[in-house]
Amino acid sequence: MRGTFIKAVLDNQAAYGLDLGDEIIGRLADHYELVIAANPLLHLVGPCPAEEFAIRHVLESLTLLEHLPANARFADVGTGAGFPSIPCLLARDDLAGTLIESKEKKAAFLGSAVEQLGLAARASIVNRQFEEASPEGCGFVTCRALDKFSERLPRLIKWSRGRKMLLFSGNNLQVELDKRKLAYSQKLMPLSEQRFLFIVEK
Repeated sequence: MRGTFIKAVLDNQAAYGLDLGDEIIGRLADHYELVIAANPLLHLVGPCPAEEFAIRHVLESLTLLEHLPANARFADVGTGAGFPSIPCLLARDDLAGTLIESKEKKAAFLGSAVEQLGLAARASIVNRQFEEASPEGCGFVTCRALDKFSERLPRLIKWSRGRKMLLFSGNNLQVELDKRKLAYSQKLMPLSEQRFLFIVEK
């Protein structure tokens, strides 16, 4: 499966404007293997083939990179298996992140994963609801798979305290952002018809 994952990254990275190099792709494959090994017990991601994992989870996560300046620190809310944060941290060693995950077993997985992947110095794990955590020190807030996203959006906006927000969602989020008269742009994910990255300005 590792070989299939690596081939999928190599075959599809250009569609995402990426040219990752063998070392980074190898590290992304290490993360993939950690997630797959833990998934039967922790249900970190929905079951999917290696190709879909590479495209939907990893390459999609890496679209964040063009919106993160040098030495950026971000808060990743509801990070689960570590998306989008861990692929971004593996791809760029100038980034740092606060990974917020409320479920204890998933947070324990993240703690182990960042140690094994050599990211512990740049990734801190917070095992709390995001409302109980702090975005202090982070210039950006990202979120990819928060439960009841639209319902919790007002609290996430308030919690972000004017930081730029980078939110992955379907186009249903556009309705919520328009309702709140927020300034944003959106980018359709390559190889998708309904997945977007919404860039919500300060």
